[in-house]
Amino acid sequence: MRNKIFWLITGVPTLAAVLMAASFPDPPKVALAPASGTKSVVLAGGCFWGLEGIYEHVKGVVDTKVGYAGGAANTAHYETVSDGNTGHAESIKITYDPSKVTYGELLKIFFGAAHDPTTLNRQHYDVGTQYRSAIFYADDEQKTVAESYIKELDTAKVFKSKIVTQIVPLKGFYEGEASHQHYLDHNPKQPYIAMVDIPLLNNYKATFPEFYK
Repeated sequence: MRNKIFWLITGVPTLAAVLMAASFPDPPKVALAPASGTKSVVLAGGCFWGLEGIYEHVKGVVDTKVGYAGGAANTAHYETVSDGNTGHAESIKITYDPSKVTYGELLKIFFGAAHDPTTLNRQHYDVGTQYRSAIFYADDEQKTVAESYIKELDTAKVFKSKIVTQIVPLKGFYEGEASHQHYLDHNPKQPYIAMVDIPLLNNYKATFPEFYK
């Protein structure tokens, strides 16, 4: 289990501290799809509690699940993943309506408000490969859009440091334990949630009000 007490002593760095540009660049242009069916994307960016807390408040997102990606099925358990030796990253699977929000727009939130994509194998003081920044692409289109967007952000020097987000093929997403699903909603006063994830959610709401629901 991650050390929550350290957060209470040190406070929470904000994503705004690493941003350079006054406005966040748009992703590569991808038209909204006709109104039929849903798509999904798997993202990793630190503690999955906060990441899910943001994406369940995105217009067009119809479902979110926290879980594990990057490792084997038999090691996809919270306590095992927390050791940092499984290859897994704490991840979320986002199911969305492409007629209401694009994959690129989901990435805009990912890079612009959901986490810091410039810190290697850590988010704030959560340290280890299980907290790495990663996009697990399901097809060539997801891969191409992600690569193009990272290149655009790095070229524009939006962040003070280079983006270290991995872009890797999705080999499997393993849904996490029931106790971790929608954790922020069920535990708003838990110290880690109150000190870390609620500020992230508020920052997202302030930064991208056009996406917030």
